[in-house]
Amino acid sequence: MSVDAVGTTRRGRGARRAARQVLDTQMLPALKRGIPLTEPMGAEQIARIDAASMDILENVGVVFRDDIALADWKVAGADVRGETVHLDRGLVRELIKTIPASFTYHARNPANNLPFGNDHAIFVPMTGAPYLRDLEDVRRNPTLDDLANFHKLSHMLPAMHSSAHHIVEPYDHPISQRHLRITYSSMKHSDKTFMGMTTSPKNAEDVMDMCAILFGKEFMETHVVVTGNCNGNSPLVWDETMLGAMRAFARCNQPVLCSPFVLGGANTPASVAPTVAQLNAEALSALAYTQVIRKGAPAIYGHYLSTVSMKSGAPMAGTPEISLMNMMIGQMARFYDVPWRTSNTLGGAKTFDAQAGYESASTLMAVMMSGANYIWHSAGWNEAGMHCSMAKFVVDAEQCAMAHRMASGINWDDFDEAIAAVSDVGPGGHYLGHPHTLENFQRAFFMPEMFDNNSIEQWQAEGSVEINERAMSRAKDLLNAYEEPKMDEAVNEELLDYIARREREIPAADALNQDY
Repeated sequence: MSVDAVGTTRRGRGARRAARQVLDTQMLPALKRGIPLTEPMGAEQIARIDAASMDILENVGVVFRDDIALADWKVAGADVRGETVHLDRGLVRELIKTIPASFTYHARNPANNLPFGNDHAIFVPMTGAPYLRDLEDVRRNPTLDDLANFHKLSHMLPAMHSSAHHIVEPYDHPISQRHLRITYSSMKHSDKTFMGMTTSPKNAEDVMDMCAILFGKEFMETHVVVTGNCNGNSPLVWDETMLGAMRAFARCNQPVLCSPFVLGGANTPASVAPTVAQLNAEALSALAYTQVIRKGAPAIYGHYLSTVSMKSGAPMAGTPEISLMNMMIGQMARFYDVPWRTSNTLGGAKTFDAQAGYESASTLMAVMMSGANYIWHSAGWNEAGMHCSMAKFVVDAEQCAMAHRMASGINWDDFDEAIAAVSDVGPGGHYLGHPHTLENFQRAFFMPEMFDNNSIEQWQAEGSVEINERAMSRAKDLLNAYEEPKMDEAVNEELLDYIARREREIPAADALNQDY
C-alpha cells in the first residue's frame, strides 16, 4: 500500500514537506550492490585464515553432540572419535562446493520475491528480544499483539525485506506452543518472506509443515520460502537442538544460517584474525553438514559477532574489531563462494540515545562495505538485544533505506540532462526552478523523514520534538494506516486448524519441553 506522491505541480517548501509526510510503504527491491567492497586481507592472508581453519577442523575437531549427526558423519567418511568429528579439508571443500551461491526467496506475494546471494542483499529485522520499548517508550514484557505490531511495521517499512519471526517474545503464550503463533503472525501480517523457528527439532518440523500449507510441499522442494538460524556453541560445539532443526530445514530444501556465536575474547582468542579463523572453522563444519543432510540444499554462512569488555565481561557492539571481522568474513565467504549473513544496527544502549545511534551507524556502514547478503537484526536492536525499541525500529529501517540508496551506487540515467542544465543556468544562477530540478527533486537526494533538518527556530516552533518522539509518532501513523495483506481463506483455515491440533498435542503447562 502506498499513498500517492505529491503532484509535480506543487513546488517549494510546502511540496517538499508534503512529500516527506507521504506514507510510502512499497518494498524496496533486494539491494544490488553497486559500490566497491572493503577487503582488508590480501590473497596470502585469506589463504592463511583458510589453512588455520582447516588445521582446526582436521587436528582439533568439532564436537557434534548429536547421535544422528555423528552417524551421518561416519557415513560421509569423517574421522569420528566419540563426539568429536575431525574433518579432512578435502572432504569439507567437496561438500561446500554443492551449496548454491545464489537463489531466490519466494514470498506469499510473488511481487515480494527476492534474488539473493552474490551481489544481492536483503534487510531483515531483529529477533529474539525478551523486552520491548513500546509506543509510549515503556520497557516491558511483550505480548502476541506487540509481536503482531512489529510484523505489521515490517510489512509497512520499505527497506525491510522480511517479517522475520519472534522479533519480540510473546510472554502471554506458553513457551512450548509459542513457535506456532509466532510463525502464523509472520505469515499473516505480512506477505514478505519470513524466518522460521529453530528452538527445537520438532518446532522446526512444525514450521516446515506450516510452510507446506502456505506454499505447498512440492513447491518447497525446488523453491526457498523461509530461513532458519542455527547457532553454534563457540568454541567448536554444535548441539543436538540446533543440528536437529538444521536437518528439518535442509531436508525440505530450506536454508539455515550456520551461525557461530562469537564473544570475542571470551569464547574465541583475544585477537581479530585468530577469532575469524576459529569462527570460519565452526561455520564450515556446519555448512558441510547441511550438504551431508541433503546435497545441494541452500545454506548461508552465518555468525553473530560481539567483542567482550575486559572491564565487565559484557558484550559490546559497534567496535572497530567487529567492523574488521565483518569485512574479513565477507572475504572468506566469497572465497568459498557461499552467501553469508551478518548482524546490523546493533547497540548496547539502554535507551534510544546517542550511543545507540553511533553504535548502529558504525555497524551499518561496516556491513555495507563488507558485502553481506543476509543482513539480520536490521531494525530495533538495543540493550545488547534485550529489548526491541519501536522508535528505533522505524529509524533503523529508514537508515537501511539510506544505506540501500548508497550501496546501490551512482545513478547515471539523467547525467546528460543535468549537465545540460549547467549551460541553461550559467554562472551566478540557481537550479531551484529549472525543469530538471522540478522533475527530479523528490528522488535526486534522499530526504529522511525521521531526521529534522529545519532551522532551530522552525524546530522550536513545531514543539522541539526529538527523534524518539518523532519515531514513536511515525510508528503509530504506520500502524493506523496498516491494511492486512489477506491470504487465501482456505489456506488460513488450514493453518489455524494445524495450530489448534498441535496446541492440543503439546502440553501447554510443560513450558520447558521444547522437544516434545
